[in-house]
Amino acid sequence: MLAAASLLLLAGCATRPVNPPIIRYDPEQLSPFDRLEGSRGGRQDMIVLAFSGGGMRAAAFSYGTLETLQRIEVTTTSGKKVRLLDEVDLITGVSGGSFTALAYGLYGEHLFDFYEDRFLKRDVQGQLIARILNPANWPALASARWSRSEIAAKLYDEVLFNNATFAELEQKGGPMIAVSATELTTGSRIVFLKQNFDVMCADLGPVKLSRAVAASSAVPVVLAPITINNYGGTCGYQEPEWSHALAKSGRVQRSASRILNRLADLREIVDATQNPYFHLVDGGVSDNLGLRGVLDFIGTFEALHEGGQPAPLDNVRRLIIFVVNAASSPSTSWNRSERPPGAIRTLVQAVGVPIDRFSSESIELMRDIKARWALMRQIRNSEALKENRDPALAQAVEAPDTDIHVVDVSFDALADKAERDYLNQLPTSLALPAEAIDRLRSAAGTIILASSEFQAALGNAGVRMIDLPETAKVKSDVVPVESGKAPEK
Repeated sequence: MLAAASLLLLAGCATRPVNPPIIRYDPEQLSPFDRLEGSRGGRQDMIVLAFSGGGMRAAAFSYGTLETLQRIEVTTTSGKKVRLLDEVDLITGVSGGSFTALAYGLYGEHLFDFYEDRFLKRDVQGQLIARILNPANWPALASARWSRSEIAAKLYDEVLFNNATFAELEQKGGPMIAVSATELTTGSRIVFLKQNFDVMCADLGPVKLSRAVAASSAVPVVLAPITINNYGGTCGYQEPEWSHALAKSGRVQRSASRILNRLADLREIVDATQNPYFHLVDGGVSDNLGLRGVLDFIGTFEALHEGGQPAPLDNVRRLIIFVVNAASSPSTSWNRSERPPGAIRTLVQAVGVPIDRFSSESIELMRDIKARWALMRQIRNSEALKENRDPALAQAVEAPDTDIHVVDVSFDALADKAERDYLNQLPTSLALPAEAIDRLRSAAGTIILASSEFQAALGNAGVRMIDLPETAKVKSDVVPVESGKAPEK
């Protein structure tokens, strides 16, 4: 009886962390564009990394990308030698890719000292299952205010994030990190950035990174949604002035439509009287490449540029976007049998196929923008247009002076068929053999260095690879930890 009473008491005590509200919104604060520009220091190149979902497969593949950029040194037009990793301005992450994105944002260079052993080659999935199946956790799981994903967030803190919050991440001063999840009711993207939480009148600062990762990787059915509080309409939030200008300007409706639709999407769900809670699941459901946010950013820039307003890419001449896509396409023999696959396999395939198809279209849309800008600049600079003084025509072909390079880092870009087949057979889980982790990391480097788009982006930048022997590694102030103990910062 005493044991039963104790378990009931534990169940009553189990409750999720509650994200606090903003008391009063500050309209004078820096916009995300201003913060991004301030950290760039006026550089004319901008590098964006988009890390896809795919469990530990995606975490390792995106980590291999960071390792590769760490080793690539280029010479700028002024003769300065810089590593490409130091030039990264923005990293987006979804599901498995969100682990690497947030961990790099938090630890920076120190990540290379421990991420492989502490996380990538750890049986995170086995540890999570063991905790869920532990009878000591059953009373808490029976509570409406606790779930499997809250157990996952606690584990992620112990093995990787050490209870770090977004306020701590903001203080690091590294690239902007944007991880996303999917709001279950509407399918809207919820991005863990301050401006998105401002719309909800919610304070992102105290939110733990582990809960953001747990939300971004909460595969429906397998893991429970992560619940956050919505306080929309209670803090005096005001939409940015530039959004009103875009809505009123007929000239920019084409390029502005995407970002205006995104704002309308958020506006629709943030009324706290109607939606006091949001239930977040895997970000891959709405954006498996982490690329939709990049498209929003570029769409906003283009619309502001057409409207004659200051825009975040005005000084950028070269935008390099690495789309690190860990989506796999394992072969099956289903079409050779009259008997259809079982319920679980059908469910997984029904979810995965649309996500992968949607992801491919995001890449093509990015390439379409690149081609359109290049064509408009060509027409703008042509002799024929110089002879035509129609201002309306000149305005119609006005385009940013930014060259976009989309570097496809995916298994399909790997020339070695045997290696490509091996990687495509890796499952989407949070545990992979050490050999698979190493081959994923190596594949990322091979693909990037062989990419014709990457070579075109760098042009005559004087590329060379830096040797990183063990003795030359940056020493970390993070020490190895035993399983279940929080890492030291």
